[in-house]
Amino acid sequence: MISKGIRGAVTVEENSETAIRAALKELLDELISKNSIKEESISHVIFTLTADLNAAFPAKFARLDFGWNNTAMMCFHELEVPGALKMCLRVLIVLNCDENFVPQFIYLKGAANLRK
Repeated sequence: MISKGIRGAVTVEENSETAIRAALKELLDELISKNSIKEESISHVIFTLTADLNAAFPAKFARLDFGWNNTAMMCFHELEVPGALKMCLRVLIVLNCDENFVPQFIYLKGAANLRK
């Protein structure tokens, strides 16, 4: 067994608890579905938000909405680079998996531009 990272990002409609929660749910639903993620396989999760998003901690909603109560999670602000995408929530899920597992990265809404 080895560890691999699964990346994902989504833009958020506004700086509110409700909008951050909805964006995180949409992103994690897609990541879980495409990668068959089970909590017991997660090593840890890192969330970042751009500086214009500070209304809520994404880890709180991962615990409440997905039951990730036994997963180590941290939230950080993304580096402020001139011209970078605003209102963006990113996630790195580090998964304990088989060596042949191929992570499916997910970029939703305006965050799809991060992969162009």
